[in-house]
Amino acid sequence: MQAPVSLRGHLLLALPGIGDPRFERAAMALCAHDEDGALAVGVGEPAGRMRFHDLLGELGVPAAGAPKPPVLLGGPLEPGRGFVLHSTEWEGEGTLRVSDAFALTTTLDVLHAIAAGTGPDRWQACLGYAGWGAGQLDGELAGHGWFNVPATEALLFETAVEDRWRAAYASAGVDVRLLATTGGTA
Repeated sequence: MQAPVSLRGHLLLALPGIGDPRFERAAMALCAHDEDGALAVGVGEPAGRMRFHDLLGELGVPAAGAPKPPVLLGGPLEPGRGFVLHSTEWEGEGTLRVSDAFALTTTLDVLHAIAAGTGPDRWQACLGYAGWGAGQLDGELAGHGWFNVPATEALLFETAVEDRWRAAYASAGVDVRLLATTGGTA
């Protein structure tokens, strides 16, 4: 059996009618994808009313003067676990460079650096993640679940959070108004 083609560094976009309300209109940054499974962090929906400044306070990180963008809903798994998706010019302890467009850090040093103004130029904090076991995501990609496009800095850091799902589809020439909620058979 041939190993799946890795889509690491892509955005997974939920297809209408995915069948799981937790992922309706989801835009997920795929950070790991290999024969053992996959891990993605949501970048298309705020995690309630929590702001970055609030998150720092909860973690005991000095927050004076820290920015106050919304914290994003990274996914349904481990909602108390934090991830910072960021531009690649900054690297700290445990940083995973996912692609030329973004990196991922899960350690507190990135939060301290952002709060101090010495962190990555562009970033977003996310709570939780989505994960798939061996072959599971590949099966969902082959069925009616996900569409993928390469993640770009523009989609991740310049597009408004609420517009990322639509804009990512548009980057592939897809008008979301024309998407069907069910797959066909031939």
